[in-house]
Amino acid sequence: MERRIVVSVDPPNYESRLDQVAGWITPSNLHFVRSQHIAPAIDPDTYRLSIEGDAVGTPMQLSLADLKRLPSRSQINWLECAGNSRVQYERVQGKPVDPAQLPWGQGAVSNSEWTGVSLSEVLNLADIKPNAVDVMPEGLDDGKIARPMPIDIARRPETMLAYAMNGDPLPADNGFPVRAIVPGWIGTNSIKWVGRIVVSSQPIKVKWNTASYALHGPDFPDDPALTFQPIKSVVALPWEAALSTGQQTVRGFAWSPHGRIARVEYSLDGGRSWTTARLLEPNQPMAWVRWEFSWDPQPGSYEITTRATDDQGNSQPDSVLWNTLGYVYNAIVAHPVTVTK
Repeated sequence: MERRIVVSVDPPNYESRLDQVAGWITPSNLHFVRSQHIAPAIDPDTYRLSIEGDAVGTPMQLSLADLKRLPSRSQINWLECAGNSRVQYERVQGKPVDPAQLPWGQGAVSNSEWTGVSLSEVLNLADIKPNAVDVMPEGLDDGKIARPMPIDIARRPETMLAYAMNGDPLPADNGFPVRAIVPGWIGTNSIKWVGRIVVSSQPIKVKWNTASYALHGPDFPDDPALTFQPIKSVVALPWEAALSTGQQTVRGFAWSPHGRIARVEYSLDGGRSWTTARLLEPNQPMAWVRWEFSWDPQPGSYEITTRATDDQGNSQPDSVLWNTLGYVYNAIVAHPVTVTK
């Protein structure tokens, strides 16, 4: 069986097979990949990271060795593409999105250990001015993908420049040698192959926070740029899963950008009644949590619906507002399952 679901080959875009993720951490060979361009070939010995912009007091370049000499940190975070679950707009709400967008199912999300240096440590070296407003990492890929974030998000200790994933150097398709990790925010902000960081005294507008990775449609007259991903839960089974009868455990994952998951509920009768699933340790902010429930089904067709609630009171909605590019779908989803003898 393929280790990931191929959404596109050139450039590579792969979904994680969530049913194959046995533990809390997504193995590197199952981690989803979202790329708008082929991974650039970067020599780690000659790699340089430039820090510049009108809010930088001391512009500089740092080597990979320079970054590794700074205080390191490791953290477990989920990372999710803003387009994850895009196909549900049409499946559930009957409203197709722009056909040029990738048809992501449920697997453009992973939970990994990231090791690197807090972005704030790097900004400190560059003597950032008090009037700094936006910080924008830029990639070394052909498109020089770049997306800004506010200075307060960049200054969080957990916003980092990572050079390792799950204890090994970053895979090429996941950003080698250095990528940004912006926990809780849409995946595009976690820029891969970072080669430049711009710090500006004014808000930065680029196509990746205006034309794309923004909400467009009749319900969004101001075309707001995306920031945090919403709370969500998924069933760790293939879509239209086939199961056999008998006692078994149904598993899945849930995550929130706002705090720990407080509960995950499931329904087998179209949402008329809900039962609380078991949450498994560890359960910590900015990492997904595993959930499970026991099931002894008879032969037939079923739908497993789940909803997550975090410790700040945020919960998955019954529906979400449609947008033309199909971003941030987090409404509850009825996951189809067929059970046979």
